[in-house]
Amino acid sequence: MSTIVVVKKAGKACIAADSLTSFGDLRLGSEYDAGYDKILVSGDTHIGIVGSAAHQLVMESIFNEKKVNTDFSSKLAVFETFRALHPVLKEKYFLNAKDEDDDPYESSQIDALIASPQGIFGVHSLREVSEYIKFWAIGSGSEYALGAMFAVFDHFDTAEEIAAAGVKAGAEFNNASSMPMTSYVTDLATLKSVNG
Repeated sequence: MSTIVVVKKAGKACIAADSLTSFGDLRLGSEYDAGYDKILVSGDTHIGIVGSAAHQLVMESIFNEKKVNTDFSSKLAVFETFRALHPVLKEKYFLNAKDEDDDPYESSQIDALIASPQGIFGVHSLREVSEYIKFWAIGSGSEYALGAMFAVFDHFDTAEEIAAAGVKAGAEFNNASSMPMTSYVTDLATLKSVNG
């Protein structure tokens, strides 16, 4: 699995991830993996994905070939993007959408965190979308990351410092996460109110 975090503070959003890929007991670290960066770019948005290692290349292909119109500007826009993405995953990339028999919807088998100029979001396998106010983490190191970010959020000045604390904690205490980490900072859009 992984440790991926997203943080919003002081007009910035930061997304950060560890660098370990694992296949069962086999660990592929940054010293062997030329493509260890787990964060994808789509326009002015950064996306970190956990789950199957295949997701990274599939999503990179979709974004590069613009097979889906992407919009990460709001909770609903993220949902609509992943709703449009689901049939493409099934038809063009052969996604096995089966999960539990009692799930109300087909699974996209993807959990992701998103940092865009409009905010920080999370998407889960049934295309549930959350918008976060301060921070969040996903992956097998997420509990350690959440605890670390909670502990430092009011004491650190930047989103990047807080995100680094989260990923470092995940890499320290979770055996499926490892340093080094990658991180990206995005300026948050200033919302202007219109009077009258």
